[in-house]
Amino acid sequence: MPMPEKLSTLFRYDLPASFVVFLVAVPLSLGIAAASDAPILAGLIAAAVGGIVAGLLGGAPLQVSGPAAGLTVIVAELVAQFGWATTCAITVIAGLVQIVLGLSRVARSAMALSPAVVHGMLAGIGLTIALGQLHVVLGADSPGNGWDNLIELPGQLLTPHGPATSVGLLAIAVMVGWRWMPAAVRRIPAPLAAIGCATVLSMTLALPVDRVDLPGDLFRGHLLPALPDGHWPAFVVGVLTVALVASVESLLSAMAVDGMHHGPRASLNRELVGQGVANTLSGGLGGLPVTGVIVRSTANVTAGARTRASAVLHGVWVVVITLFLTAAIEEVPLAALAGLLVVIGVRLVDPHHVRAVRRHGDLSVYLVTAGGVVFLNLLEGVLAGLALAVALTLRRVLCSGISADVDAEGRHRITVEGTLSFLAVPRLSRVLGAIPARSDVVVELVVDFLDHAAYDHLSLWIDRHRAGGGTVQIDEIGHSALTDAAETRSRTGLPLPRWFSPWGEWQAGEPGDRVLTGAREFQRRARPLVRPFLAELSDHQAPTTLFITCADARVVPNLITTSGPGDLFTVRNIGNLVPPYGTDEASSVAAAVEYAVDVLHVPTIVVCGHSACGAMNALRSGGDNGAGPLASWLCAARPSLERYERDEPDPRFEPPEQLVQANVRQQLEHLAQYPPVARALAEDRIQLIGMFFDIGGAEMWMADTDGHFTPVEDSALA
Repeated sequence: MPMPEKLSTLFRYDLPASFVVFLVAVPLSLGIAAASDAPILAGLIAAAVGGIVAGLLGGAPLQVSGPAAGLTVIVAELVAQFGWATTCAITVIAGLVQIVLGLSRVARSAMALSPAVVHGMLAGIGLTIALGQLHVVLGADSPGNGWDNLIELPGQLLTPHGPATSVGLLAIAVMVGWRWMPAAVRRIPAPLAAIGCATVLSMTLALPVDRVDLPGDLFRGHLLPALPDGHWPAFVVGVLTVALVASVESLLSAMAVDGMHHGPRASLNRELVGQGVANTLSGGLGGLPVTGVIVRSTANVTAGARTRASAVLHGVWVVVITLFLTAAIEEVPLAALAGLLVVIGVRLVDPHHVRAVRRHGDLSVYLVTAGGVVFLNLLEGVLAGLALAVALTLRRVLCSGISADVDAEGRHRITVEGTLSFLAVPRLSRVLGAIPARSDVVVELVVDFLDHAAYDHLSLWIDRHRAGGGTVQIDEIGHSALTDAAETRSRTGLPLPRWFSPWGEWQAGEPGDRVLTGAREFQRRARPLVRPFLAELSDHQAPTTLFITCADARVVPNLITTSGPGDLFTVRNIGNLVPPYGTDEASSVAAAVEYAVDVLHVPTIVVCGHSACGAMNALRSGGDNGAGPLASWLCAARPSLERYERDEPDPRFEPPEQLVQANVRQQLEHLAQYPPVARALAEDRIQLIGMFFDIGGAEMWMADTDGHFTPVEDSALA
């Protein structure tokens, strides 16, 4: 980017955004430091270092780093166990661990952690913060752990409250109600408004409340990081906990920020290195641990930031206010910071995340993790959540669904889904044992794995049931080797989904019954999947393409275009013909074209021919000269034959395929003469496309502007 453009971006976008992020960061940093039982100054140090160092070195340009609520509980526990100087040493070494992880290029590995565990951990941290800081709002000290916070809360609510409670409740009310303020007012960040209102109230009424206490000389009495006198295992656990939690939170935040803008994507390994350097420096200067913070990053993107300069400048403004405006900071009531943290803690319990984990069947993992963090500690809560997540995954992988019912024809239908292993044999045995002798049975296998024990048990039961006079039909959708390979696998040896393969590949009944069997298969399996889409289309259609193709049974438009319900408005006839407008043969096609173009307003029309076309072969052998409806219809294709005879031969294709392609080109010319299409072309609101489907090669070709056919992946429109 040229220097003048860089300066323009800086002053127009990044500088204003940096002020917005700075106004969000300062109250949050003060509150997080207070909730962590750390010196208040530690929060400002971490905000400055996170903004400047992580902003300069990190791999996520628009992410803003600083102290985060997600580490509050961890830091508070470390301070209680080791003291502040040793906690700073833990932060330094955790930063070095992050640098090593980033240089090892393992950042993507953090994404293997179950989202239910991550969100449950954040929810547990949020509840712990909210419960603890609620005591501070009510004018008391936080008891310390989740059980005590919860048990003593009713007593706190019933005791008389002083002015600190009024200040804290005002901060909570402003944070919660700020979203309903006028848009012009909402330009002020809610955290700044909450702290500002509470501070002004306490100063105006001269309320006797505890306030932020900064040292008179910011550089005097500074504690350097110190190693512990003992408890080395706990020290190592603390280092790894801070490193891993900070890394995961930063990487998740970086990926979330990537989804908010269209600029450069994040380099996660570089981001991990940048976070590690920032933590090493922050701990060395006596600051809190640093992570990427989604709240500040969201404010940064929303405010219009374009480059990393915004994050860096926000750190500079934090340094300025720390050095020159300490008097203003010291007027902030601690109860106001506590009220701010109550709202932030509650918001970490995100209903969107709860719905998501419930939808995926992981709500129990979320609840166990959150409960463990609140009532045990962060490490034990996360380990409990991980253990449950692994157990549920193993259960889903190793266990199968086995059910039995009687269908409309009186047959006993046994459905087995998932993985059929030795663990499922007892349940399978119970279900099979309940089937009456000499009955007709359908065993429907929808499995992706069938181990030896389950195979033997099912095979022996089938043999015994047949020997006793019953019948057993194997309806195999997956691949378990119970039936002949030709019935369940394609000729390439790969399992074929039923909607990709002909009836004969998976049906064993009479040909006349196959359409009914296929309809039943749709009703049983496809209907639940497509019903939501079809329900939306029940009273209207809005296709994007009029697809004119041959009636040949081997050409399946939705298959070769990977389209679904509502995508294609399809016209099929012998030879994919578009007869010249105004002829007797054109009326049906003309009606469909008029409806598609003038009523449905499709932006694309495709004429698709195919190899081994019976209509074109009949045309080459004089089939248009006979009597009857077919010969009369083929007369409309005579211009295609004439075109084929005068076109330059294409050596890549045999003569029959060359005629098919000439036919496609000719039908496009006829199509352009239809009045609705001619008007749409003149208004530049429609495009005509010619396509050719090579059945034997299962390959799609597209006509270029000169009418020559190229594979679709190489075409200009691809």
